[in-house]
Amino acid sequence: MSKFHRFFSELGPGLITGAADDDPSGISTYSVTGAAFGFAQLWTVLFSFPLMVAVQLMCARLGMVTGLGLAGVLRRRYPRPVLWSACGLLIIANTVNIGADLGGMAAAMQMITGINSIIWLPIFAATIVVFLVWFKYRHLVLIFKWLTLVLFAYIIAAVLAHPDWIKVLRATFVPHIEWNANYLATFIAIMGTTISPYLFFWQAAQEVEEERAKGRLTAQSRRGATDEELRAARTDVLTGMAFAGVVMYFIIVTTGATLHAAGQYRIDTAQQAAEALRPIAGNAAYLLFALGLVGTGMLGVPVLAGSAAYAISEARHWRGSLDDPPRPAAKFYLVLSLSVILGLILDYAGFNAVRMLFWAAVINGVLAPPLIILVVLLTSDPKVMGARTNPPVLRWLGWGTALIMIAASIAMFVS
Repeated sequence: MSKFHRFFSELGPGLITGAADDDPSGISTYSVTGAAFGFAQLWTVLFSFPLMVAVQLMCARLGMVTGLGLAGVLRRRYPRPVLWSACGLLIIANTVNIGADLGGMAAAMQMITGINSIIWLPIFAATIVVFLVWFKYRHLVLIFKWLTLVLFAYIIAAVLAHPDWIKVLRATFVPHIEWNANYLATFIAIMGTTISPYLFFWQAAQEVEEERAKGRLTAQSRRGATDEELRAARTDVLTGMAFAGVVMYFIIVTTGATLHAAGQYRIDTAQQAAEALRPIAGNAAYLLFALGLVGTGMLGVPVLAGSAAYAISEARHWRGSLDDPPRPAAKFYLVLSLSVILGLILDYAGFNAVRMLFWAAVINGVLAPPLIILVVLLTSDPKVMGARTNPPVLRWLGWGTALIMIAASIAMFVS
């Protein structure tokens, strides 16, 4: 077995979570950013990286040490209003996000095939639900891990766009900030799509699933984590978040070098984002951009629906796991299916896919801080984590992330 194959095979929840972070909502947000401001917000990739690592690592540690998902820990530690407020924020954000992702996927397939997106919407929704209900967890993980490779399409597309790399590097390391509503909304959207509520629930739940896959079927048997397990989780999360950041970077580079440079500062449809690449960067970049939307949606929507199902099932203390057959975990799969159906309804209500993708990220950015605060409090509590409470660097990065996102949200609404 090669070193790369061994390294890839040992990655798990962190890699999948990082790749799911670059779902169609994320891709649209980065595309809107590149079109509107060129390379000006490339600095946010380096800025957001330690913040997203800190939050996801806290969620991973929470799942590993307690043997429970985030909602399960909230149910045991806090009053019911806190638990259901957290779940309510998640459901609102996820419903919009699922609808946005399905709309983006369907619009991309219409570009490629010429078949109306209305026809693709139920096909994607039904395929994803069947896929999640009938496949075993170990098969899903393998499929998810291979789906992460589709994100390399955006790195190739950036190279084909022939950007001015000197300007790219300058924008990466020299922050450019504009104090206006559009710039701040885009900033909060970037933060919201990189640090999203559904990723918190998914990360913790997948650490629990990994433990179940090892035969630890009760919360008691899953409690605790060795130093080696925590080091492996850190490597996994760092790799996944780095991968997410690299893809984010090259999408902004691609659209900044093409759409913004050509004077197309506003994207109204998914077709515009990809088709504008064709005369500037060629058919290859156009197809890579469109196919990437579909591939990332096939990863992102299951994570969104799955995180909602985990949260509600843990909150209600229902049996629920992606490794369970449909009948014993009927309520878990019902929540999962309803999440996709509600997102589908938003699409048929006539919302513009790209605008919904972007505003889904803004909503995530506004709703994430209360959940980040809960994650920091839980993972800093010895009654929850025992001797595995947050090291100071994680705790302060967590508080800093919440404060930055709150401040950006307030600034956006004031301006």
